[in-house]
Amino acid sequence: MSNVANPRKIPKAPFIDDVEKHVGGPEADVEEHMNNFQGAIAKYRFMENNLTQRKGSLEEKIPDIKKTLAMVVFMQERREGKSKASSDDDEDDLEDDLDDDEPGKKPLTTTFELNDTLYAEAELEDSDTVFLWLGANVMLSYKLPAAIALLQCKLRDAQSSLESIIADLEFLREQLTIMEVNTARLYNWDVKRRRDKRLKTEAEDSGGKRKSNS
Repeated sequence: MSNVANPRKIPKAPFIDDVEKHVGGPEADVEEHMNNFQGAIAKYRFMENNLTQRKGSLEEKIPDIKKTLAMVVFMQERREGKSKASSDDDEDDLEDDLDDDEPGKKPLTTTFELNDTLYAEAELEDSDTVFLWLGANVMLSYKLPAAIALLQCKLRDAQSSLESIIADLEFLREQLTIMEVNTARLYNWDVKRRRDKRLKTEAEDSGGKRKSNS
């Protein structure tokens, strides 16, 4: 394997241009090299599977962060007496009965998800604090501006991680293709070498027999 790697330290696969030179000559044993190629392919496949799982997790996580951020921003704007011109498609449906002249006086009614198929209705108090799940069964309270800053940071980090994973997956696919080509070229070279040896041996045996007959 090459020492060259991508920014996330995934090693770059070397392309074997001269198979005979790589294996050490026309009489070299190819089994060790074949095993090395197969081992490299297995490692790339393992990394690809892990990154694919992480990609799927982030693709589920990012919309949730966006919805949570949109809700907290809405609450902050509501406290500041602002009204949203339109709601994002990703936000939970909100039902705001507020009179234009009395912002923040009436309770805000919304629905929230309990699980994949169960929702509940609740009235939101006019509060400057929200509770955010941080993972591992941990929930902390934040003031609205701090919650917005935290969620924006988490969203940026998640989107950056997703971009890196997508780039790494593309890089891995290229390395897998190179190693599969290397494996095929090594196999074909070995088959040709064995065939040439067999033909040479048959020709020598045939020549020896003709001399004996003469």
